[in-house]
Amino acid sequence: MNQEKVTELERKINNDYSNIAGMVVLKDGKTLYESYFNECTATSRIHVYSVTKSIISILIGIATDKGYIKSINQKVLDFFPDYIVKRREKTIQNVTLKNLLTMTAPYKYKFAPYIKYFTSDDWVKFTLDLLGGRGQIGKFRYTPLIGPDILSGILVKATGQSVFDFATENLFSPLGITVESNVVFHSKEEQLAFNKAKNISGWVADSTGVNTGGWGLTLSPTDMAKIGQLYLDGGMWNGKQIVSTRWIDESTKEHSRWEKLNLSYGYLWWVENGNGYAAMGDGGNVIYVNTKKKIVVSIASLFVPKVKGRIELIKEYIEPIFEDCE
Repeated sequence: MNQEKVTELERKINNDYSNIAGMVVLKDGKTLYESYFNECTATSRIHVYSVTKSIISILIGIATDKGYIKSINQKVLDFFPDYIVKRREKTIQNVTLKNLLTMTAPYKYKFAPYIKYFTSDDWVKFTLDLLGGRGQIGKFRYTPLIGPDILSGILVKATGQSVFDFATENLFSPLGITVESNVVFHSKEEQLAFNKAKNISGWVADSTGVNTGGWGLTLSPTDMAKIGQLYLDGGMWNGKQIVSTRWIDESTKEHSRWEKLNLSYGYLWWVENGNGYAAMGDGGNVIYVNTKKKIVVSIASLFVPKVKGRIELIKEYIEPIFEDCE
């Protein structure tokens, strides 16, 4: 490893990516680099925003592996038999889990009603009420926050456990990841403080106890790197199959595409065809997996709007330093 290039990388981070809290680089499962910035440490837990979606994808995979979910081609409403569909609303009845996982489900809003969402008591029902409408099933529509909560609701209905408990038992504990408790906001100020916190361990839930599907999870860079390595190793961890290789292969290949940005999408993972995939969250949070070079890069970042892209940083500055290291 070229120490001069590492020093240059850290200078680049401090100058152009100054909200980074911590970064870990793994090659062939070995830690080649681990460093922290902005007064953060190895124990710091950061809100990783939409990286949460990729964790939900893993949990849906585990639930499918275990038979709690028969198929991702099941209709969403199969899991909510008591949900009352509005008159003349037909589209919602044909939306599947796969549509939610691939961001190809239609919604009834043009501009996301975030204030109403955050102030509602039941985020799953609130989102179900927006699902369907006149949009086209199968057309890519990225939904940052409002949408993935339905998958959290499905996990609860299918497994009979809270998302938190199911994740702790089947993913977090086996990997040695600590997520301490649910986080429930009682005010806008509490939510804003959570978003800015440099060390808070938990997973946001609504007042019914259902955890968020598209945001709200806190992880350390090491936790994030473990998730990436789990996927790179085909779902195996310490000799135990945590999630099936079949699910990983399916969830990290292109199923839909954001034509506007020319980006491929799997099951709540961004896909780079042929080279790997990434979980990406607002503010510059990322779990990046290069399947050819056997490299995992995790970056946790303190929230700043409109930051420079981390994939560019990884490809131009990080991979060239570590790809030939043993």
